[in-house]
Amino acid sequence: MTTLNQKDDGYRGIWYMNQPSKDEYVFKYSGGLGTYCAKHQPFAVYSQESGKTFFCYGGTTKNDHQQLHHMVSYYDHASGMVPKPTILLDKHTDDAHDNPVISLDSDGYVWIFSTSHGTSRPSHIHRSARPYDIEQFKLVPATHLVGGEQVPFSNFSYMQVWNVPDRGFAAFLTHYNDPAIRTSFFISSPDGVRWSAMQRLAAIEQGHYQISAAHEGKVASAFNFHPADKGLNWRTNLYYMESSDFGKTWSSAEGEALKCPLTDVENPSLVRNYRKEGLNVYLKDIQLDDAGNPIILYLTSGGYEAGPKNAPHTWTTARWNGKAWEIRPAMQSDSNYDMGSLYIIGDGSWRIIAPTETGPQPFNPGGEVAMWITEDYGATWSRIMNLTSGSEYNHTYVRRPVNAHSDFYALWADGHARKPSPSRIYFCDGEGNARILPEEITGDFVQPLRAADTDKPRG
Repeated sequence: MTTLNQKDDGYRGIWYMNQPSKDEYVFKYSGGLGTYCAKHQPFAVYSQESGKTFFCYGGTTKNDHQQLHHMVSYYDHASGMVPKPTILLDKHTDDAHDNPVISLDSDGYVWIFSTSHGTSRPSHIHRSARPYDIEQFKLVPATHLVGGEQVPFSNFSYMQVWNVPDRGFAAFLTHYNDPAIRTSFFISSPDGVRWSAMQRLAAIEQGHYQISAAHEGKVASAFNFHPADKGLNWRTNLYYMESSDFGKTWSSAEGEALKCPLTDVENPSLVRNYRKEGLNVYLKDIQLDDAGNPIILYLTSGGYEAGPKNAPHTWTTARWNGKAWEIRPAMQSDSNYDMGSLYIIGDGSWRIIAPTETGPQPFNPGGEVAMWITEDYGATWSRIMNLTSGSEYNHTYVRRPVNAHSDFYALWADGHARKPSPSRIYFCDGEGNARILPEEITGDFVQPLRAADTDKPRG
């Protein structure tokens, strides 16, 4: 696969669908999914040294809403402008599960991890040629340890990669049929080139989805599982594990040692048994607070199909308070695939930015974006503002940058949720002012416009 290093003349996100449903909702999920999925992290990183927030997304061409390109750009906080984005790769697929993720190392180099959905396509790692720069990327000849030898590290799905100061990269990923259909792994590297052996974390029945976090040397994963008697559309239960020694040992929040890979449904990492409640669990975000305690954001529903029959779709937080899990409902929305991000503001004060409000395509992924706040560790929530309204398309997959700066506080996309359409890329500031990245750029740099000034039908 050729590294392109070309400039595009605008910001255009990919449109993607999954599993036709033969009903009014058309697909299990679909829409503008340039910042999909919840199991990919991060999509943006703020760098104080450069005064820029670097970000990536799944883009596409002018004439094809579904040809996946891996795109890289940045927001310059001094000027308030963005450059023309860099086209890194043509991934030769229409599958948004192949969307890229981004990281910055301690020297300021920009890293792009090009994921793959399963084993049919290769994965790639690129590093910028210069620190804090997106003009040119070079393919990294990455290897990982297998049977005592370094072999090419060329396949990873659902990649989540964190730069841990003085340690290097910590990454959580999925490998297929190894042995579960979706097996959860951890891997690390001091330099992004030579990686450790892939460590199996969990392989319960048909496998898992996981979300992860890193904070001051601690790394953590929250995950669900696919029951063998239900199939991969079903995912239930909530589990949590953490490591304070960069993956050498793992424990539950209570500190009980875990023997990995976990293979039993009932094990010490289990936070709540939603299987007994007949509920699916859709993971959204996880944060570690200043004490290193986890706060997990997820959604529960009665089933995988789109529509009201599986309501309520309940946003929920699970917080470890140092002694026990506090599990509390937050708000409700209308799709399993409404995805937003959790922000820790202070002690007991959190925000959620997510498309929780009904959009122009109800019961499909996304909707109108709102900001919610709690001051009591999730016991009560208040919607303090809507960031979008009167939209033509649903807004989807609101992502929190690493070290988010108030000027560039969240990143997302829009798109028609029931048929292929153009998709635009948005961001907002900490005050909730949404801005749109232009689909057409004539100069080298451009000032993003307020989304309220540009929301109009596009055909």
